[in-house]
Amino acid sequence: MQSVLHVAPHGHKASRIVDSVLLHPIFGVIVFLLVMFAFFQVVFTVAAPLQDYVGDFFAWLGELVEEYVPWEIPSALISEGILAGVGTVLEFVPQIILLFLMISFLENVGYMSRAAFLMDKFMGRFGLEGRAFVSLLSSYACAIPGIMSTRTIPAAKDRKATILVAPLMTCSARLPVYTLLIGAFVPAETIWGPIGAQGLVLFSLYLLGTFSAIIGAAIVKKTFLKGEVLPFYMEMPPYRVPGLKAVLVQCWDSSKYFVKKAGTIILGTSIILWVLLHIPQVTPPPGLDEAEANSYQLENSVAGSVGKAVEPVFAPLGFTWEINVAIIGSLSAREVFVSTLGQISAAQDPDSDNSVTDSLEAQTRPDGSPLYNAPTVAAMLLFFVYALQCMSTVAIMRRETGSGMYPLLTFITYFALAWVAAFIGYNVTASITGA
Repeated sequence: MQSVLHVAPHGHKASRIVDSVLLHPIFGVIVFLLVMFAFFQVVFTVAAPLQDYVGDFFAWLGELVEEYVPWEIPSALISEGILAGVGTVLEFVPQIILLFLMISFLENVGYMSRAAFLMDKFMGRFGLEGRAFVSLLSSYACAIPGIMSTRTIPAAKDRKATILVAPLMTCSARLPVYTLLIGAFVPAETIWGPIGAQGLVLFSLYLLGTFSAIIGAAIVKKTFLKGEVLPFYMEMPPYRVPGLKAVLVQCWDSSKYFVKKAGTIILGTSIILWVLLHIPQVTPPPGLDEAEANSYQLENSVAGSVGKAVEPVFAPLGFTWEINVAIIGSLSAREVFVSTLGQISAAQDPDSDNSVTDSLEAQTRPDGSPLYNAPTVAAMLLFFVYALQCMSTVAIMRRETGSGMYPLLTFITYFALAWVAAFIGYNVTASITGA
């Protein structure tokens, strides 16, 4: 039987009254879900306008490069490769900062510890304890620190089980993918009061990843990682009004990894992909306009050929070679999926002033149908809920488990799970919409 020691902070009667609600097995869970739900409504209502400003800034930089850099290849590399690639990812910095800002506030105000205590009994039914919830919660920012934080879990089997399911938690690297696709293809409609359709879809994706992680933990704990759950002891911190400086510093410490990755991994991958999208130089058939000629070049490039080569795997999901190239590139970092789509959109129509979102909406398949229809978008979203598209996470899993078997099996299992989920999502959405 799992036991938990709750040492309530001494003092204020109001704190005890608040705890009686927040730690209640029913009302506390309702409050927790409402807090998480509010997170994702705020992401679109507050951060989306800021995202437009960042996008306009990088579009302006691209115009300056095209105007003042006289050499064609360097100009195209900078505007279409670097600015369209890295810039498309950096458009989502406001959402990332806002997400970490809210998490930092809740940690400093004393709520996150109570959330861990509240979830301990729930997770105990699935073979995990409260410390595992803390690690999984850390994985919302990034699976790497979440996996490393499992060192505080005393039971080796609990620790490995938490490591194996941590990649299912929706990390910040997925947020640009979700935001781009939801912002482009989910109507910005109000469902009821302050509840919007876009925030509801985003919340549902986070909820799906979280429950999948918990169910996955139950499976591994009842099969090859059986073991008793150790007691979880926790002292509740007092409620306090967090200092602005402490919240901002903690928020920046979490956000700067995202920005740093944009300036290193994503920058390098964007340059490589730009090169692969432009070699070899091919001669387009006569009679094509500029946009069609550019599309012909991309489709017959090295990257385009690789995207076509894997089409048998992804065609049942409605993915085309463009999406396939973005998925392969995202193995280096999930955000590369967004930067790749931004590069392809910019390269297909360099003179267009449309945002990446508008460009994606305008793209069509060879038969004239929309490239990104509802079934395909649903399949992409579900694919990224489950796929382990991050080699850095795979490397950390190998180091923390001391074995290459665990990350290899996890990668294969999650890819298969992602494919099945995307396949189901594609066909169900197609049957509903008739697309």
